[in-house]
Amino acid sequence: MTKVLLHTTMSLDGFIAPEDDSTEWMFGYGAAGSLGMETMQRLGAVLSGRRGYDLGNRPDDGERKLYGGMWAGPVFVLTHRANDVPDDPNVTFLSDGIEDAVARAKAAAGEGDVAVLGASLSQQCLEAGLVDEVVLHVVPVLLGAGVRLFGSGGPAPLRKIGGDGVGQITDLRFAVEGRG
Repeated sequence: MTKVLLHTTMSLDGFIAPEDDSTEWMFGYGAAGSLGMETMQRLGAVLSGRRGYDLGNRPDDGERKLYGGMWAGPVFVLTHRANDVPDDPNVTFLSDGIEDAVARAKAAAGEGDVAVLGASLSQQCLEAGLVDEVVLHVVPVLLGAGVRLFGSGGPAPLRKIGGDGVGQITDLRFAVEGRG
C-alpha cells in the first residue's frame, strides 16, 4: 500500500530554511543514514509545493536536484499559479487542490511511497489527514527564524517507529496515529 511521507531535513528548533532560504546550514554534519537511504528507496513519487520548486530552480544557484540527484521518478508540484508554470518536462504541475495532488502522486508512485516536500504543503497534508508517516533528519543547529516546518495546525499524535543517526544528524520516523 502506498504511503504518504512527510520527508524533510530540519533544524533542531523546527525550521526547514533560514530567513535567506539558503541551504548551507544543512551540510557538514554527516550524510544520510540508513533511515534516509531506506526512505529514498521506498519512494515512487515526490510531491512538492511551488515555493520549494521555485527556490530549487533559482537562477545562478547552480543545478539543484532532488535528493542530491539520486531521484529520477515522477515529480508533482502543487501550485496556486496554474497560469504561470515553467516549461519543465520533468515536472507535472497541479492546481486542483491538496487531495487531488496527493491522489495523483499516489497513482504515479505505483508500489512506492510519496514524499511530501515543503512546509506549507506538509502542513496542508497533515491537516487534511493525508500523511501516514513523518520522516525527519534533524541537524544540530538552531536557526532562530525562517520557514517553520510545523505551524499552527491542530495536534497530530505520532508514534515513533524508527530512528538512527550518522555523524551529528538524527533521523526520526513516526507513524501518524490513526493513519499507518
